[in-house]
Amino acid sequence: MDYSASIDAALERLHQEGRYRTFIDIAREKGNYPHAVWHRPDGTTKPVTVWCGNDYLGMGQHPEVLAAMHEALDATGAGSGGTRNISGTTVWHKKLEAELADLHRKEAALVFTSAYIANDATLSTLPKLFPGLHIISDELNHASMIEGIRHGNCPKHIFRHNDLGHLREILESVPQDVPKLIAFESVYSMDGDFGPIDAICDLADEFGALTYIDEVHAVGMYGPRGGGVTEAQGNVHRIDIVNGTLGKAFGVHGGYIAASAKMCDAIRSYAPGFIFTTSLPPVVAAGAAASIAHLKTDAARRERHQAAARVLKARLKGMGLPIIDHGSHIVPLIVGDPVKCKMISDRLLEDHGIYVQPINFPTVPRGTERLRFTPSPVHGPADMDRLIRALDDLWSQCALARQQLSA
Repeated sequence: MDYSASIDAALERLHQEGRYRTFIDIAREKGNYPHAVWHRPDGTTKPVTVWCGNDYLGMGQHPEVLAAMHEALDATGAGSGGTRNISGTTVWHKKLEAELADLHRKEAALVFTSAYIANDATLSTLPKLFPGLHIISDELNHASMIEGIRHGNCPKHIFRHNDLGHLREILESVPQDVPKLIAFESVYSMDGDFGPIDAICDLADEFGALTYIDEVHAVGMYGPRGGGVTEAQGNVHRIDIVNGTLGKAFGVHGGYIAASAKMCDAIRSYAPGFIFTTSLPPVVAAGAAASIAHLKTDAARRERHQAAARVLKARLKGMGLPIIDHGSHIVPLIVGDPVKCKMISDRLLEDHGIYVQPINFPTVPRGTERLRFTPSPVHGPADMDRLIRALDDLWSQCALARQQLSA
């Protein structure tokens, strides 16, 4: 067996399809985000503006977050020293979980090393707690949810995205006397559309199903205190398990679930992804807790974030560019071709100092390749103007090239 040749062939397929992914080495500048320095492969550097980051609110640079992390670092050192069960639970972890439980108006919360792990570990553990569990999952759920459901080795059903009629059909087909769980998201990150939370909860009530929602792209950004779309809509009490992240709007690292005390106790007691993983460093937990506490009182930052998204979408629409607008903060610009998508991304970076990563299959379906912009409160008017001018120039060049090829 020629293992090296097999690896070469697998990588070559990605290159031929135009979806080989490259890392862009950047160094964020403290206090100056979204501006950063791009370290080119040839050893040179170039200033860039990041337009695809998930630090949605710029909290990774916030003085209160950094102060809390410095305090914890000086007090404890670098790491946690163990798993949560064996020496890795500290006062900072407990404080963080208390902040999260309060944020979502739940009895308890459980912190994981990432939201991916939180989804995978929780969804794969639930079938152990509810023998015979059927999980019904939206077809556009995140890969971490898909993996968790797969690892649970339980009966699973996929309903068409946001299709309540199809969801009802599936629920009607499942025996009434078996446990059921509906898994979905509040904001879907690639198109920026919303899940119909109340309508799904109505079906869950009717058919006796549990509800599991991923609020990763909503926590910190929606609701009076940043509790997500469920807080904004006032329906978090209808959700049994909320999943969220500490690495996006909160600007730090990690993931979590919030639920009843009994549910969190059971997950921490049965989930291998929790039991056998070194816990977050206290310095990270401290920063995340400080970020959550601050954002509970900073509605103005959330409004500036939404305003930046509205302005960018309006300006792109004014140029006639094919964006998707479902009213969320996410701004996808559809290119529809992986090679062209990578070319525009490369030209934005090299010629204009604008960094936005191309998004290709399997993250999105083939033919819907896109550039996904994430405007933030810390993108200034000058940043926006530079982006619009660059896109206008590059899109015009692409249109001209198409005309020349078809002539």
